[in-house]
Amino acid sequence: MRRRLLRAALTAAAFATVTAAVPPAAVPTPAVAASRPAAAPDWSTAVVDSTMARYTPATIGGWSYPVGLYLYGQYLTYERTHDPRYLAYVEDYVDRFVKSDGSIGQSFDSLDSMQAGRLLVILHHETGRDRYRKAAKKIRDRLNTYPRTSDGGFWHADNSSRAHQLWADGVYMVDPFLVEYGREFGDSGYADDEAAEQLYVYGSHLQVASGLLKHAYDESKSVSWADPRTGLAPEHWCRAIGWYSMAIVNVLDALPAGHPRRPQLLGILERLAAGLEKYQDPTTGRWFQVVDKGGRADNWTETSCSSMFTYALSRGARQGYLDRHFAAVARRGYEGVLARLSVGADGRTNLADISVGTNVGDYAYYVARTRATNDLHGLGAFLIMNEQLRGD
Repeated sequence: MRRRLLRAALTAAAFATVTAAVPPAAVPTPAVAASRPAAAPDWSTAVVDSTMARYTPATIGGWSYPVGLYLYGQYLTYERTHDPRYLAYVEDYVDRFVKSDGSIGQSFDSLDSMQAGRLLVILHHETGRDRYRKAAKKIRDRLNTYPRTSDGGFWHADNSSRAHQLWADGVYMVDPFLVEYGREFGDSGYADDEAAEQLYVYGSHLQVASGLLKHAYDESKSVSWADPRTGLAPEHWCRAIGWYSMAIVNVLDALPAGHPRRPQLLGILERLAAGLEKYQDPTTGRWFQVVDKGGRADNWTETSCSSMFTYALSRGARQGYLDRHFAAVARRGYEGVLARLSVGADGRTNLADISVGTNVGDYAYYVARTRATNDLHGLGAFLIMNEQLRGD
């Protein structure tokens, strides 16, 4: 019966225009609170309705982490609004890949391929259907044989081009899934320990004196971008750091108070937060594509990482992981991201200046990346951020 009700709601309204949900004029671009209307609309529902109007569950994309990130943000919006269309959309997307017997046609040979596994845990929690548990368990079981560095860090992917490499992106692809899987299926003993260990290993290699993280580390020191002495990538790419920042607060939320890795993870987060505060753009409140080189004329403020940092700093301050003054740093970031959001003549939202998917590279490579509008990396990060800060 519940499934039929969701389907009926989805059929009736899922792809309706959001003109009535948002004002007809574009959001002003200056990044100051006074430039926005006093009574701001519900930007989460506006973004979700706009995205659902642009894509069906069949056309939004394949099994991938950008879609998984976006749909996780949509689920957070569902949790608050209880709009059945939002959950039905997530379920229809996942059911493209998960058969009724729980089989899923994914090898899970990269961390990226695991991120959308969060949706499996969510749908099991919401529906109780065992097919989602079986599909999620395939990821959990894959970790038993997944390749690692000598100190236990999961390789970014199980192939020759990513062998021995830790990318800061990777912790978000697997760690939030792990702690949520553990809680849902009674496996927290393993899941919490593994997630905390991954964050510690990655942080011990990638974090430098400034508190920021390098994009990646190659244990073999053989790949072209790796420093021959340290194995580190040359730059601090913003979204890589953003993935890590969200992952660490998600895992801290799940860890027991007495977990042995907790003090070390709190130290990593505190140093990272200090670095982010230092390099926040004072003019816009956002952060640059290459975080520590905002003074260069060709660098630019990037929306997805700015949303991620804003979320992590706000969550960290609210949960007591960080000093309370970081809530003000997050508020400046929030205003800066909202300045990149507008509404088009069609009544749909547009979120600008989102870096497309990115490999490890040098400064010139990062700043030359396409600056997309409504890329799912940015939409997902925006929803996660907005659900954290919209009530503040």
